[in-house]
Amino acid sequence: MKVSSRFSSYLFVVVLALLSGPVFAQHDDHGHDHDHDHDSHEQSHASEGEHGGCGDHAEDGEYDPVSTVMNHIADANEFHIWKGIHIPLPVFLYAPEHGWTTGTSSMFHHGESAVDRYVLNHGRANRIADDNFPMGEVHLDGILHKVETSTDAKGKTKEKDVYYACAKGELWKLDKPSTLDGGILGGGITSFYDFSITKNVFTMILASLLLIFIWGAVAKGYKKNEGKAPSGIQSFFEPFFTFIRDEVTKPMIGENKYERFQPFIMTLFFFILFCNLLGLVPFFPGGANVTGNLAVTLVLAVLAFIITNIHGNGHYWEHVVWMPGVPTFVKPILTIVEVLGLFIKPFSLMIRLFANISAGHIIILSLIGLIFLFGDNGNSVGGAATGAFIGGLFTAFMNLIELLVAFLQAFIFAILTASYIGAAVEEHEHHDHEHAH
Repeated sequence: MKVSSRFSSYLFVVVLALLSGPVFAQHDDHGHDHDHDHDSHEQSHASEGEHGGCGDHAEDGEYDPVSTVMNHIADANEFHIWKGIHIPLPVFLYAPEHGWTTGTSSMFHHGESAVDRYVLNHGRANRIADDNFPMGEVHLDGILHKVETSTDAKGKTKEKDVYYACAKGELWKLDKPSTLDGGILGGGITSFYDFSITKNVFTMILASLLLIFIWGAVAKGYKKNEGKAPSGIQSFFEPFFTFIRDEVTKPMIGENKYERFQPFIMTLFFFILFCNLLGLVPFFPGGANVTGNLAVTLVLAVLAFIITNIHGNGHYWEHVVWMPGVPTFVKPILTIVEVLGLFIKPFSLMIRLFANISAGHIIILSLIGLIFLFGDNGNSVGGAATGAFIGGLFTAFMNLIELLVAFLQAFIFAILTASYIGAAVEEHEHHDHEHAH
């Protein structure tokens, strides 16, 4: 296999680019409209009722299907195995005024302690951006969630979710999780940066290592069985390679130029496929919603955009910027449309993969939630059994559908990327002849 020797190097480059995104950009499962106040904290010698809410940690209380589903599909700084059982992940947090805080997520004691003003809220690292809060380890009474309203300059009221850490008899407002855009796109500017190995990043590293190991073994098989029939793992993965080559890269990019882009298309296909399959595994180390994270699909789409446009030939850019054979007064309008199309194509790649994978996870988690809804949070054994029966049947069916979707979405992303590259490198000799005539 001619491209096998180059495959690992391309994979390594893509993985490095991928890891630069989700360590910053993780889903803010508590909303994007929290206001940040560096100068003051809301202090309250709260009533016993309010403190009762503070004493409830994230895993306690009645079953909330919406927040439960959204928390499970969001990224987190730890793997949640069962109630009270978590697998910690490395934490690397940086605040410009205080420097680095490193360790594992277990140092937060599942949200019961603050460390250097950082807390774990629904599995995500948040920060108390108030200099009055002590450094070091501080015991928390709990996390309090409030829905507050604010009025903008135009007099419109807006509701927002606000979270407070309860400690030392006071309420301390939490900053938002760190995001890649620094709040420019609406997430809000945070007072710290999160470089942690989250569960999405962990899953991507695992998928990358599996790919390197598997395709390394396949490459060795080709060297060992040169001139012979494939065997072992080589024979299993060869149909995948030939399918991508004969049904995706050759038809879309062309016989003469497909080999140059085969490693990139193969990397996209198998990386997305492995992440999708790991996401369907309901126990550690699976279960992460990797390709249902906009940060991941954004990086994949940006890579496709860059590879496509840096290899675009003169004919490609001519038809984008100032297309021949079109009346001059129409060209400026078409140019705007074509330039917008350059960005709309990768944007559609990003949204399509994100939406399909997230929707599948949401449906499966909702079906599992029928057990708790029918069982009235443990008060009805018969209802729980009914929910388990109905939810179990539909969940098994949905898992089969999701298995198909895992392959299908990887294939769609690969074939659309190949088609965009093919359009960029295609020669237009016949068009030039027509225009000259």
